[in-house]
Amino acid sequence: MSHPEPNALCFSKDFPATGAPCFVSVSSSGMTVSMFTSSVQPWTTTVPFSELSVSAGGLHHDQLVVKWVEAGEDRQVFLRDPILITAFRQSAPSDLTRELELTATAVRNMRKRQRMIWAVTAGIIGAIALLLWFGSDLLVEAAVDRIPVDWEHKLGDTAYRDFLAQHTVVKDGHAVAAVTEIAKRLTEQIPHSPYKFEVTVVKSDVVNAFALPGGYIVVFTGLLSKAESGEEVAGVLGHEINHVLLRHGLNRIVKQLGVVAATIVMGDQQGLAGLMKQLGVELFTLKFGRAQETEADVAGLRLLHRARIDPNGMIRFFERLAEQEKGRVEILSTHPMSDGRAARLKAETAALPRQASDPFSFDWKAVQASP
Repeated sequence: MSHPEPNALCFSKDFPATGAPCFVSVSSSGMTVSMFTSSVQPWTTTVPFSELSVSAGGLHHDQLVVKWVEAGEDRQVFLRDPILITAFRQSAPSDLTRELELTATAVRNMRKRQRMIWAVTAGIIGAIALLLWFGSDLLVEAAVDRIPVDWEHKLGDTAYRDFLAQHTVVKDGHAVAAVTEIAKRLTEQIPHSPYKFEVTVVKSDVVNAFALPGGYIVVFTGLLSKAESGEEVAGVLGHEINHVLLRHGLNRIVKQLGVVAATIVMGDQQGLAGLMKQLGVELFTLKFGRAQETEADVAGLRLLHRARIDPNGMIRFFERLAEQEKGRVEILSTHPMSDGRAARLKAETAALPRQASDPFSFDWKAVQASP
């Protein structure tokens, strides 16, 4: 004999803790519950509406819980089928219907409170996300401001010495004399700098220079061989010097340390001291953001102007780099595109007071010809 498919779960002391599947039907006089499962002795009972009570149930309060007492035992069924719940409400007497309406109102209010809680929670999460997004830079800056310059100097010095020990340092010759003159012209325009800049020429085909926290700068011979004038190299050095002055390297380190920045702000600098000693080679993989690169460009250009060095050399350097970058997508780069940098520098130069530039004393061709 076939039996109807279960459409509810019945709970009682004699039933499994997870409930026993049952079939519920509703008539004008009451509710009939039938069980045909192997785990429970088959039975059928009809309970008049007068003996029933109702409430909301289920995780989302979308089920109707019907309770009654039979043979001294509490029983209840969970109705999940919307059609069955509608049939129950339509067949139930007015006193039970009022109880149903009170239950429905309670469920609606509960759902409204849940939506409000979720909305408030989402708002709080959003506010925290915005604080972290927009406020993280403020936190980093506050942390950087609390780091003494002598710590920054020690950090850069250690990395600098380690780097030089693994590379060929150019100690004399036209190249060293030229870089020394350029650096002197620039740093003389920073009389109150807390940094004592140290610039070293290193033999390498890399067309670049880099700065470490504390005022340590490395210029590769590859840059000297490719640059077309001392003014171009001065533009690169002015840029790197301002990475130091603006503490960009330290800023990136603290940002990478993440929550440690908060402990620095709170005054725990001793923990940072040990951590910074472990950074080592990390300093050479730091990537400055576009805003920092632009800031160093503009500050470097103004430094050239104060030193009476022709800023057009810096502009020409970026224009030539732009020729090599054709086809590169800017959004994929942490650096601003060179053509954009050149355009920005042209605009900055136009805004500066006009003045005559003082040439360098060295012969650039001799610099490029030196080993």
